Parts: sequence; C-alpha cells; structure tokens
Amino acid sequence: MGSLLSNKNILVMGVRNKWSIAWGIVKAAQEEGANIIITYQGEREKAGAEQLGADSIFQCDIASDEEIDNLFAAIKEKYGVLHGVVHSIAHAKTEDLQNDFVYTSRDGFAHALDISAYSLVAVSRGAKDLMTEGGSIVTLTYMGSEKVFRGYNVMGVAKAALETSVKYLASDLGEANIKVNAISAGPVKTLSAKGVKNFGDILDTVPQKAPLKRNITQEDLGKTALYLLSDLSSGVTGEVIHVDSGYNIMGI
Repeated sequence: MGSLLSNKNILVMGVRNKWSIAWGIVKAAQEEGANIIITYQGEREKAGAEQLGADSIFQCDIASDEEIDNLFAAIKEKYGVLHGVVHSIAHAKTEDLQNDFVYTSRDGFAHALDISAYSLVAVSRGAKDLMTEGGSIVTLTYMGSEKVFRGYNVMGVAKAALETSVKYLASDLGEANIKVNAISAGPVKTLSAKGVKNFGDILDTVPQKAPLKRNITQEDLGKTALYLLSDLSSGVTGEVIHVDSGYNIMGI
C-alpha cells in the first residue's frame, strides 16, 4: 500500500458499478491509504458501492439539498475533517440524448444542468466547512463541452457549465487552501456512456487518431485523480486536465 493519501478522508460520489470511472478512482485511492466514503443514490447503486469495502457508505440524492446537508453532517460527526471529494455525477434524460439537440425540452435542459453541474456547487458548499486542513475537489467532464459530438447534446452544455463552475469555485475556495479541478476523460465503456447515441463510433475513433493510439482505462483516470487529490498537485487549481491519450490536441 502506498502513502499518497494515507489517513486522508476522501468522499467519492457517483460509484455505480465496476465499470464506472468512480470505481477506478476508489480503487486507486484505497491503494494509497485513503479512508473512502462512498455515496449512492438508490438501492440499485448500493450493491455496487458495498463491493468496494469503503470505510463508510451513505445514501444521498444529489437533487436534494436536505440530503446533501444530512450527508455532510454525518461525515462531520464521524470524521470531523474531510480532505477530498470526487464528484463523478451526471445525468440527462434519454430522449434528450437520442434526439437532435434543437429538440431538447426545457425540463430536460434544467434537469441536465441541475444534476450534472449545479450538484458540484452544492457539494462544494457542504464540503468546504469540513476541509479545515485544506483539500481537493475533483469532478469529471468530457470534451463534448468544447466540441460537438453527435448524441452528446445537452450533456455537452452541462459539462461546459461544470467546467466554468470549477473555475469560479477554485477562485472562491482558494483562500481556504482548497483546490478544485476537473478531469476531462476520454471515452470509457460505462453504463452512462451506453445512453449516448453513436458512442461506439467515438470509442473506435480515439485509437485511430490519438497520439497514444489507444483508449484510456480506469487506471489512467485513477492515477490522475490521485495526483489531483494528493499534495503532488499542491499548486494546481481551476484546471481541466485531459486524460484522453492526447485526442483533444489533434486537428483532424
């Protein structure tokens, strides 16, 4: 076991199953000595979370301010201090991913922005008071915020809002020695990705065009999360770090 996160209390939100990005981050953090706190939304996600052997597991509906408040009250009571948060949460309605973006409903737009972007603001507000020793907040995004990927639609708009929120939160929380950063992950076969139309085409394109000629893995993302959660990134905040085998730099 390593020591990058030894005795650090790390909250990971968004673990669904063994294919999720958050799962890979949890495994990497555990290997470096972290005390892992996991949240799940419902019973379907609870089973996956329990398999990871976390120190604590709490239920939390990210759309409920009351449940978020209750979560951080419970963490404060048990741990007193929090050192890191991984926000790996996003959702859009299926019809808004299957139809053209121009047909996005008002309700669907609000839902995607609330769950995928505003939730980071709400979570950061709850976490900051427990980060009395400084801390790191890490969220997950995708290049659909920067360029058009057919089928990503309203999620691209939500991720753009998420990335801008990272910058404003980094500005607000920097005086408390709290870093806020995002990982822009290349395509990974997750349950959520299956809802994106033409995802298979995106997955096939990266090995052809990316400098490293391969898709990324959970391990790649876990290592970058470790860097951001640990003191190795002590001077890094407000950044969006691409972990996509270099695909984002290519012009064609």
